[in-house]
Amino acid sequence: IGTLVDLTYLTLNSNQLSGEIPPGIGNLVELTTLNLYNNQLSGEIPSGIGNLVNLIYLNLYNNQLSGEIPSEIGNLVNLRSLNLNNNQLTGEIPSGIGNLMSLMELKLDSNKLSGEIPNEIGYLGQSLWILFLHSNLLYFLPETIGNLSSLKYLYLGDNQLRGLPESIWN
Repeated sequence: IGTLVDLTYLTLNSNQLSGEIPPGIGNLVELTTLNLYNNQLSGEIPSGIGNLVNLIYLNLYNNQLSGEIPSEIGNLVNLRSLNLNNNQLTGEIPSGIGNLMSLMELKLDSNKLSGEIPNEIGYLGQSLWILFLHSNLLYFLPETIGNLSSLKYLYLGDNQLRGLPESIWN
């Protein structure tokens, strides 16, 4: 699949695809949409995903992906929608999420993400409408959450949060 370098739209959702996402996916630098949701994909999200700088929609939800969210995700500066929910992702949310200034929808819920929600999440204040982080193992909500002035939907339930910052009322 990595040889289809002029491809702009790849939708293989709702099949019975299994195995790992091929590393060659990182060669598809013209992609604007990548839909691999509702399959049985496993393994880690390849770091080469960070090469897809034209990507607007990245939907990998409802699979069996594991490991950490690659830090290279912060390279996808044109991304408007990032849906990685309903997988088995672990580790912390990468701070590079704050680079995604066009992001309108961030769904990382129903994984095994842990640690602190990064301060950089507040950088998405003008664009982010939907933030779903529920059903993880997150324990800290940063003060910068109050910067998300465009937010319409915020789901944080079923975590291990220890208090709310005053700014959440903004």
